[in-house]
Amino acid sequence: MERNPREINPYNFDPFLEWRNQVDFYRDDPFIQQVLKCYTGDKFEMVDQAAGEVSEKASFRWRDLADAIAWPEKRPYMMHYDGHNHRIDRIVRPMETRVMEEEVFKEALFSEKTHPWVKLIKMYLIYQNSEACIACPVTCTEGLVAIVEQFADTPELKQIVEHCKEGIDGDFAIGAQYLSEIHGGSDVPANVLEAVEQDGTWRLYGTKFFCSATHADYAVVTARPKGAEKVALFVVPSWLPGNKKKEIRNGYTIDRIKWKMGTSELTTAELTFDGAVAYPVGPLDRGVANVVGVVLTYSRLTVGLSGAASMTRAAREAKKYSEYREAFGMPINRFPLVAGQIREMETAARRTTAGAFRLYRDFLALEGGLKGGMTNDETQAQKRHRFDIRELIMLQKITASWDTVDITRMAMSIFGGHGVMEDFSSLPRIYRDGAVNELWEGPRNVLLTQIYRDIQRAKSWYPPEEFVAGVLKGTKSEVITALAEEIKELIAVAEPFGTDDASLDFWKQWDEFCHRLFHAYQDLALSEVMEQ
Repeated sequence: MERNPREINPYNFDPFLEWRNQVDFYRDDPFIQQVLKCYTGDKFEMVDQAAGEVSEKASFRWRDLADAIAWPEKRPYMMHYDGHNHRIDRIVRPMETRVMEEEVFKEALFSEKTHPWVKLIKMYLIYQNSEACIACPVTCTEGLVAIVEQFADTPELKQIVEHCKEGIDGDFAIGAQYLSEIHGGSDVPANVLEAVEQDGTWRLYGTKFFCSATHADYAVVTARPKGAEKVALFVVPSWLPGNKKKEIRNGYTIDRIKWKMGTSELTTAELTFDGAVAYPVGPLDRGVANVVGVVLTYSRLTVGLSGAASMTRAAREAKKYSEYREAFGMPINRFPLVAGQIREMETAARRTTAGAFRLYRDFLALEGGLKGGMTNDETQAQKRHRFDIRELIMLQKITASWDTVDITRMAMSIFGGHGVMEDFSSLPRIYRDGAVNELWEGPRNVLLTQIYRDIQRAKSWYPPEEFVAGVLKGTKSEVITALAEEIKELIAVAEPFGTDDASLDFWKQWDEFCHRLFHAYQDLALSEVMEQ
């Protein structure tokens, strides 16, 4: 008598899958609800309702769409010419991507009608699906809106802001930022893309080498005005009025799409500008200050938030799988090494989430909003607060992005061999996207150096030990004292920019110190939440 092989081994994953398919990212997470109660104050009921509504989409429909578009055969590709030999540079994306993108942007995240806390929790829940050709366009649009509305003094700029914030005829525009050139992205002052004023219109000539969200309607672009020493900031429409349906690009070509390790659903491309119409944003000699002080600040905030979201999902799924999976006669969560890893993952996810929301609370309290660099028209207290936020945002970016990769990799290990199977779990995709986030908007080494230089320059009016005490106010005195003494000693080191052993040891210690400093900030936030 023949036997059914499944009768010999009836093992299946159905109980775990049934749980996973029913998880509501918000309603089934008491911790994030507690975070909101802690930091949103009297806005909690409004934010709670909005979170529940968007979670019904992010947890199920958008989750499934994000998984569907992750397959290699659905990666975007270029169609450079149509059937009549017209150059169109069409980015061909799967229907699921376009549907999800339209639905997400119709949430009107940047509308005057959307409270900042509502925007933040919506983004956090959306980001639990990782990039999915959504996270980058959302944050790039946020940065574009933030900088352009500060200088929207022309009809063109005003319409761009309106299109991104409130939509036009139900269509919400998508923003991008094109800063990097072939010689690298972090050294923005070295940009050589040329801006030329011709008959009262600015036009761009040259190339950009890393242009993400290439399908966007508008892009913030850095370029050097002809004959000028400093780089300026412009907004470039992808199509001039009436040309989008005709697929006539605004004086530029998309030369090729990059083949990336992560964020594969998102197009990152090389562009050549040949007379693209561009609109100046702010003073021409303040381009770098404005793009770093405003545009990149929003992007770096998003890296912290998306890291928190990714770790939350990874820790949640790994914990549940460890309760389900049995080995050697018992659930693997009863093995001490697994139990320890689960605790570590949950702690990292929670403190990163608490830290991101606490920092956003302080960011919202920033008088006058973001500015391009430090100014002299503020009181000493205001100047210090602005400095705190600037440094904390960079510290969060490097810490959260680093931790995300570690925690996601650890979560994958709980699944054993299934942890790297992309048809079994979303964790490999989240892991790959996390690795890209570590490099995006300033890799770790660049930001560590920038933080060091900032604190060195500010020490005459903001001693480093007082900076530490300020950002950690409320935490244990022994923690503040130890970190304050360490930073005082580190900043006292004279010009550690060599390659000798002493310099290398210094930068290793500085790296570790910055990581510990921001972990202390996150732990402070977590304690505030838990005491709520």
